[in-house]
Amino acid sequence: MTLEETEPNPTSDHLLDWLDDSVSFLPSFLDDPYNPGEINGSPWWDQNQDIGHDLINIGATTATSIDSPIVAAAAENTTNNGLIQSNSAIPNPSLPSDSSKKRKLSDEPDPKTSQSHQQKKNQGKKNSNKANNCNNGNNKEGRWAEQLLNPCATAITAGNLTRVQHLLYVLNELASSTGDANHRLADHGLRALTHHLSSSSASTGPVTFASTEPKFFQRSLLKFYEVSPWFAFPNNIANASILQILAQEPDKKRNLHILDIGVSHGVQWPTLLEALTRRPGGPPPLVKITVVAATAENNQIIDTPFSIGPPGHNFYSRLPGFAKSMNINLQINRLENHPLENLNAQIIEHLPGETLIICAQFRLHHLNHNTPDQRTEFLKVLRSLEPKGVILSENNMECSCSNCGDFATGFSRRVEYLWRFLDSTSSAFKGRESEERRVMEGEAAKALTNQGEMNEGKEKWCERMRSVGFMGEMFGEDAIDGARALLRKYDSNWEMRVEDQKDGCVGLWWKGQPVSFCSLWKLDIKVEES
Repeated sequence: MTLEETEPNPTSDHLLDWLDDSVSFLPSFLDDPYNPGEINGSPWWDQNQDIGHDLINIGATTATSIDSPIVAAAAENTTNNGLIQSNSAIPNPSLPSDSSKKRKLSDEPDPKTSQSHQQKKNQGKKNSNKANNCNNGNNKEGRWAEQLLNPCATAITAGNLTRVQHLLYVLNELASSTGDANHRLADHGLRALTHHLSSSSASTGPVTFASTEPKFFQRSLLKFYEVSPWFAFPNNIANASILQILAQEPDKKRNLHILDIGVSHGVQWPTLLEALTRRPGGPPPLVKITVVAATAENNQIIDTPFSIGPPGHNFYSRLPGFAKSMNINLQINRLENHPLENLNAQIIEHLPGETLIICAQFRLHHLNHNTPDQRTEFLKVLRSLEPKGVILSENNMECSCSNCGDFATGFSRRVEYLWRFLDSTSSAFKGRESEERRVMEGEAAKALTNQGEMNEGKEKWCERMRSVGFMGEMFGEDAIDGARALLRKYDSNWEMRVEDQKDGCVGLWWKGQPVSFCSLWKLDIKVEES
């Protein structure tokens, strides 16, 4: 079959077949996301009840068996006027004869699975790459997981319990930790919805940074940098910006002090150290990196995604030896359990005569931006340190916190973010299953349940930076050219956009949609004079 020939889409066909066979108890949820009148006016509905406990209990695995009595009860109760009888014994619903279409969590075939189903499953894997690059990109029709997850969140917000039951049942049938981006998004989304509905804060989620072995975590991180520009691109621009700032300093013999508020876990800095050796005049007499470690809360509802590594991992401890081999005098200071709001010149040991450069990447969106406005207050703290430059990189998306919209609005924004991550990692890993990919995706999926995901769009971030006394600085030619050259190593669906002549921001986009932005800031001289 040539590339030009039209191939069947096993994922879409699978979904449509399942829905057609299940029409006896599934509503037209794709046409009518919710009907608030179905439940809000019912005398038996208690808005404060823990419907997650009554609906579904995923437990340790997302893809609960179809024979689970709770899942069966959810489906059966749906056909009985939506009433819940938590303690009643309800028989399993009669499923379509081809109910084994549900994807397995493992790639190993089930010996009980029919031969025709196994062929269908293999065909789906064979075509996964094409699905990721075409109908699973920005074509909403191909992104069926969102068409189930978002209506479910809308139904939860509206209090439409019957619709919630329907959609959780379908999601439970289709979710899988393996397969294409849609199946994996359904898997992570189902976990998040179930967690939201449950009164218990404890849940067994996917593998994340904190739950991995240090060596495997390091390998996963390096592999991800190799195949995806998600973090490699901002880090490349940040390093080039540091060199740009140093080149503008008249005194080439000043010590360099970098305040590292990021998620690179140290892998960003060897490249910079090597570049410093090629700088005219050689490296600074002393390079000091102060690492502001993320506060570990031991709770994925609070931890910022990508910020907490496993216990025992400390890549920074290897950097001095690496620097010594290149005749660089490197000093590493690590600040543990210091909330960002409490930073000051004394804590970071900022000394007179140092060239202070602040590198803040994907951590500041965790600060509250409503009441109290911790975000603006922290930017004022950065301004008070009088740095020679601030490199700010952040997710370029709207906020998903409860103060900026209801649960359905926030959840849909988080799902959109995770879709881009999963879709891009499918391409990065060539559609192959990988433990390294799984841990990166598990960490990204924390955004679905994280209460601290208070992102803002690029424009709002720039407005905040200007309001506290910073002015945008254009990235130099070396930074732009280096970023473009780096991006050529990755999938062609990635692109760089120099988006704002006013503030000089550079954006990273995936399939025509924004992912993140990088910006460079200096002190506004006009503010200092006033």
